[in-house]
Amino acid sequence: MILVAGSANLDFVVRAPHIPGPGETVLGQDFKMYPGGKGANQAVACAKAGGVATQMLLAVGQDAYAEPLLASLTQAGVRLNKVLTHDQPTGCAFICVADNADNAITVAPGANLTLQDRHLPDLTGFSHLLMQLEIPLASVTAYALAAKARGVTVVLNAAPAQPLPEALLAAVDILIVNEGELAALLPHPSSLLAVNLAQIAVGCVVVTLGHRGCVARLGNTFFVQPTFPVEALDSTGAGDTFCGALTAALSRGQDMTVALRHASAAAALACTLAGAQSSIPEATQVTAFLAEQPEASPDAIHALRAYCGLA
Repeated sequence: MILVAGSANLDFVVRAPHIPGPGETVLGQDFKMYPGGKGANQAVACAKAGGVATQMLLAVGQDAYAEPLLASLTQAGVRLNKVLTHDQPTGCAFICVADNADNAITVAPGANLTLQDRHLPDLTGFSHLLMQLEIPLASVTAYALAAKARGVTVVLNAAPAQPLPEALLAAVDILIVNEGELAALLPHPSSLLAVNLAQIAVGCVVVTLGHRGCVARLGNTFFVQPTFPVEALDSTGAGDTFCGALTAALSRGQDMTVALRHASAAAALACTLAGAQSSIPEATQVTAFLAEQPEASPDAIHALRAYCGLA
């Protein structure tokens, strides 16, 4: 079973021709609300796209915004370990999605910041702990140290980007980041991705590369997975889908090559629908999609390795 400890937010989403620049007002096309938050998205992805028993530790306010969040998690099959707070509202995110599927996100954490060390449940029966950085960093560190001591595999999606204490990185078994988040962890980032990967003192580091695909370093071995071509509608939640699906695949004992392929397929499918949790595919859909996809061509593999500085 996977334990996800993290954020739950209600997403307020506006579609627009492009993401506004500083001081710019853009006339939007439509508005919708979706359940979201990196933690909740990844928990749903573990349960749905990964098909693995999942529990989530989260905090919400005692307000109407909490109801759709809890309902979405429950509907996905995620068991809830929830903390209710009187002092803070349920977390919210304000998202602009452009016509080219890019997005810009502002988060008001609210109740997410009330998760404390004492809220971590008994870790008996859990194989993996998956976390992000939308809850207090001190709590993330405490949870990672507790899990490490119990022999639970610690997976950290270091997003939003910020410097991390050495104690936290030392407790992480699998680090998942994008290129910007990876650079934020390094005092002197290189222009070569392979060099940056080698500087991180974590046994396994996975870097998502947007439309290019992803790369992973496991020990001294590198793996690359080109992206799957789809007609993208909304990239919101695609990275979270990748994190949840990857963690689920690894928890099932799949090797890194298979796990990266499964996670990449799940993330690609998530881009074809609107919303975060609402776009996450079922495991059967991921399997069917992969059955129709050819293996990546040698040229595509070579191009991705070259981009990563591995050619």
